[in-house]
Amino acid sequence: MKKVIIGLFILMVILVGINEKENILIPDNAIRFRVIANSDTKEDQKLKIDIKNNVEKELYNLIGNAKNIEEARKIISNNLNKVDSILKTYGVDYDISYGNNYFPKKTYKGISYDAGNYESLVITIGEGLGKNWWCVLFPPLCLLDEQNNLDNVEYELYATKIINKFK
Repeated sequence: MKKVIIGLFILMVILVGINEKENILIPDNAIRFRVIANSDTKEDQKLKIDIKNNVEKELYNLIGNAKNIEEARKIISNNLNKVDSILKTYGVDYDISYGNNYFPKKTYKGISYDAGNYESLVITIGEGLGKNWWCVLFPPLCLLDEQNNLDNVEYELYATKIINKFK
């Protein structure tokens, strides 16, 4: 009986831990960034990543020092022409949407991101029928994993630290 009680206690701790991970959510005052590929062909997916890399680099140069979401919003709004200029160099059809856009539910490295409409910059390439790439542009989580090659636990800790910094 004692082993059963201990086992149940351990199970509860694990379940609480899982629920805690799901509670690590990006704040309402965040700006997401999403690039949707034309299709799932190898070429279209490669193009999506290339566009993502170039636009993301420009955006971080612009908003890297933003102190709050209002400042980040203003910078993004005032520089959509730069994003447009980058996209024009690819010679493909695209759409840029900055505002409230729909995101499906995602779980990445132990952090749950609920489905819903979120403030975001969304680039749709061509028909937009392919897999997408997305991240949190502000607070600046986009480059967190790429720069540091973090495992799930490390990612959660860093992400939580950055999110709390901008609350």
